Amino acid sequence: MADDAELTAWALAAGRGDRTAAACFVRATQQQVRRFLAALVTPREADDLTQETFLRAMRSLPSYAGRSSTRTWLLAIARRVAADHVRTVTSRPRTVPMPDGYDVPDPARSGFDRQVVLERLIAALPRDRREAFVATQVLGLSYAEAAEVCGCPVGTIRSRVARAREDLVAAAHGWSEPDAGRGGDATG
Repeated sequence: MADDAELTAWALAAGRGDRTAAACFVRATQQQVRRFLAALVTPREADDLTQETFLRAMRSLPSYAGRSSTRTWLLAIARRVAADHVRTVTSRPRTVPMPDGYDVPDPARSGFDRQVVLERLIAALPRDRREAFVATQVLGLSYAEAAEVCGCPVGTIRSRVARAREDLVAAAHGWSEPDAGRGGDATG
């Protein structure tokens, strides 16, 4: 993974029209942006929103001066892209309700099933807690960087992460109960 100085150099060069630097910048940050977006929306939507994030970033690079961390600047753009997407989606009525899944994963089984369970638990967190948790615990940003990305004080990020952890522990206990999350009623 590229360090912040290298990312900043690529971003500044890309802002001056250097296509090679732009390609390096995108390659170095694309996976983190996609991972962040997949936690904020659905993994299915994350690819399109990653492209939208980089389109917005490329348009903004000529005015980017490198005064803040390039990574946090880019993730802040991604967060706004996700928020815009959620606003758009929620303003339109859903025409066909789709189930979340046909087969409920078993957390006691394979690593894949455990990963699916973890992703569902994180997706169920309230948006502000999910953003803070993913930024710090999944992407490895510092609390200060996450605060910059999320546009709130560091103390708020700390409390959101702590609450997210509590929520995840409580939800994980629910998944470990027999038939937890399997849907349906007890009679049928």
